[in-house]
Amino acid sequence: MDPKRELTSVDLAALVGELGAYEGAKVDKAYLYGDDLVRLKMRDFDRGRMELILEVGEVKRAHTVAPERVPDAPGRPPQFAMMLRNRLSGADFAGVEQYEFDRILEFVFERDDGTTRIIVELFGQGNVAVTDGEYEVIDCLETVRLKSRTVVPGSRYEFPDTRTNPLTVSRDAFDHEMDDSDTDVVRTLATQLNFGGLYAEEVCTRAGVEKGLDIDDADEDVYDQLYATIERLALDIRNGSFDPRLYLERDDDEDESDDADARVVDVTPFPLEEHDDLEGEPYDSFLSALDAYFFRLELAEEEEPDPTDQRPDFESEIAKHERIIEQQQGAIEGFEQEAASLREQAELLYAEYGLVDDILSTIQGARERERSWDDIRERFEEGAEQGIDAAAAIVDIDGSDGTVTVEIDDERIDLDAQQGVEQNADRLYTEAKRVEEKKDGALAAIEDTRQDLADAKRRRDEWEADESGGGDDDETDEDGDDLPRDWLSESSIPIRENEPWFDRFRWFNTSDGFLVIGGRNADQNEELVKKYLEPGDKVLHTQAHGGPVTVLKATDPSEASSSDIDLPESSIAEAAQFAVSYSSVWKDGRYAGDVYAVDSDQVSKTPESGEYLEKGGFAIRGDRTYYRDTAVGAAVGIQCEPYTRVIGGPPSAIEGQAVTTIELEPGRYAQADAAKRLYRRFRERFEDETFVRKIASPDRIQHFMPPGGSRIADD
Repeated sequence: MDPKRELTSVDLAALVGELGAYEGAKVDKAYLYGDDLVRLKMRDFDRGRMELILEVGEVKRAHTVAPERVPDAPGRPPQFAMMLRNRLSGADFAGVEQYEFDRILEFVFERDDGTTRIIVELFGQGNVAVTDGEYEVIDCLETVRLKSRTVVPGSRYEFPDTRTNPLTVSRDAFDHEMDDSDTDVVRTLATQLNFGGLYAEEVCTRAGVEKGLDIDDADEDVYDQLYATIERLALDIRNGSFDPRLYLERDDDEDESDDADARVVDVTPFPLEEHDDLEGEPYDSFLSALDAYFFRLELAEEEEPDPTDQRPDFESEIAKHERIIEQQQGAIEGFEQEAASLREQAELLYAEYGLVDDILSTIQGARERERSWDDIRERFEEGAEQGIDAAAAIVDIDGSDGTVTVEIDDERIDLDAQQGVEQNADRLYTEAKRVEEKKDGALAAIEDTRQDLADAKRRRDEWEADESGGGDDDETDEDGDDLPRDWLSESSIPIRENEPWFDRFRWFNTSDGFLVIGGRNADQNEELVKKYLEPGDKVLHTQAHGGPVTVLKATDPSEASSSDIDLPESSIAEAAQFAVSYSSVWKDGRYAGDVYAVDSDQVSKTPESGEYLEKGGFAIRGDRTYYRDTAVGAAVGIQCEPYTRVIGGPPSAIEGQAVTTIELEPGRYAQADAAKRLYRRFRERFEDETFVRKIASPDRIQHFMPPGGSRIADD
């Protein structure tokens, strides 16, 4: 029996009630893993820390997770995660509902500045859409453009067409749906009544009705039995009368006393007669059963051995160390950000000393006069309505621990109401120092992991040297040259990261090996001309307005500059195509434009007398070499050696440097939408899908795409 990877409509109806018990919990932070798993870190005042997982990829689930099972935070939060943090930090969880009987959950969060809804689609390709209180889409993991519905940022979220809800269906409607069928009873329940296969069979079994009974042969008594069974099932769900089970399967020759041999195959909110042949583990709550099920399912898939592989799995060990290093680097970045945030909060207290002192003094005076916390809160609310700055700065007052939360320059700061400004600032500085000490510990740990990684690579190299015996092997051709490695078929590709100094610019390496860099905005155009333009370089620009400053480097900035290097025409042509492709020419949907090239000494930031240069602009003196009707052209690829990373630029340059590429042309898909399409294509091409997730997120792919609309050239 294949294990369940997606929650059913019945599962969602059951877990909504249990999730509702967490109403009032506050959101601390949001995370995005890959392109399909959202994690919300929350605080419930009765239960403490709460972790909510929403996954919409190959596995589709929504449930709480024990803190010790939470995946390590990714190093660099993508745009979607940052948007969630901006909208949800400090928000209250106001509830969750299932849309009709569909596999759609709607989570509602409330904050003083408005309502945020997270709509999780656990069907089809899966999706997470974030909307405001009026259902206007702020962002979504997947854009949907169908005849029946649209889900795109800026539009109103559209739910799928409603279907029959078997848990609320009237008897007349039930009879109509059954009579309208032309198949057997179980298929009618599964499709017309939307139960799905498993629960349609369960309803038949509980009702004592033959599953294969033709609908034309089902009489009133059969309808009565089925409807009564459905009503009892619906009543159990409405009343929360659950008795959750995690179901296990094992081979006939396996020891039943050894749970390690059993495989998880299903999890349900109550025992199923359809699963009487399976072992069932009871759980106190459906949420805890879901947590255990998906945790054990993930472990089983990670640890499944390959009996044909006699070679030590060095790649997995190396990938594990590289994954740990990535997580440790992310933790270090997190500590740096947290420490910087704490210091910034302390400095804000001093910057607004008078306002903060007014708040704290007022609270302390009121407490000395034995005013209640509720009374103090009401007085401040009245003051805020009257426009008093100190009162308006207060976000929350918590009498249970004597704290007040203020907002200064969009930064929320928790203050101890019994202490003064200096003491609160000192506390924040001390906390920042403590976080930095944690960072020091993480730096020491990452060095240990790097040593472990080096050791694993050394043992792999020694093993391969012993196996080859120094002679010819299958990895060489007749002339003794190394055969190219088939990266697309590799089951585990080690990550070799390198973030070059020019990564924040647009860039690519020409087919001749010369670096080309271009500005993303006026500030970067300014920086390129002032800081990185050297003798021997070529500068290219489009005749059309709105193009990047494009510099074809003769040498790396770390090398001595030289005007004697003869830049190949092929590199200049690729740089010209780069300049036109990443300009307004592409954005306007045109397929060619004019580009000119000049030497570096012809470019100046000093305007002619009486003229003015805007930021990012520059003056050209002397003759220009024109490249008329230069065709646009851009490709995005994935490079596996010497580094694992996304690259992009003119197709003629990229195809020789990447193991796989996708060529683009101007089109109707927004940049973010096209990036997601490329991401899915790349995942399909690599055997190691996790590799693509690690290095080629849609955000990273978008980094190398031309501005404006695009489409895949061969679509």
